[in-house]
Amino acid sequence: MSYQARFQEDLKTAMRAGDTETRDTLRLLVAALKYKRIELGREPNEAEELQVLQKQVKMREDSVAQYDAAGRADLSGKERAEMAVIARYLPAKLSDEDVRALVAGAIKEVGATSKADLGKVMKAVMAAHQGKLDGKTVQRLAGELLG
Repeated sequence: MSYQARFQEDLKTAMRAGDTETRDTLRLLVAALKYKRIELGREPNEAEELQVLQKQVKMREDSVAQYDAAGRADLSGKERAEMAVIARYLPAKLSDEDVRALVAGAIKEVGATSKADLGKVMKAVMAAHQGKLDGKTVQRLAGELLG
């Protein structure tokens, strides 16, 4: 089942339950997926839908940082709540130990020897495990292992 279909079903459930937070967040996600469909000129595949969700989380993370810096806990809390709703649909993130093992394997695979090869390692790891890894974590661990 595509994300779009799941969102539609969960939106109906949230509306029946009176869960306005989930309802509003799912409406935003449905709109973001529609925009992606228009942008592509076709139905997005699951990987593209996942990218939309990750982008939505990133946008909210940025907003939380800005609201916290401005002392707006009310708006920051709303963004965090929306991130929690979106997180229900994202694949489980891998632990740092698992990511470290993947990065070490990628370093051997691409023959990386210094931090100059960081891009090759990042590309190999992120392409193989899209959606399950945080790019910042991969970059940090790859830098540690290559440094």
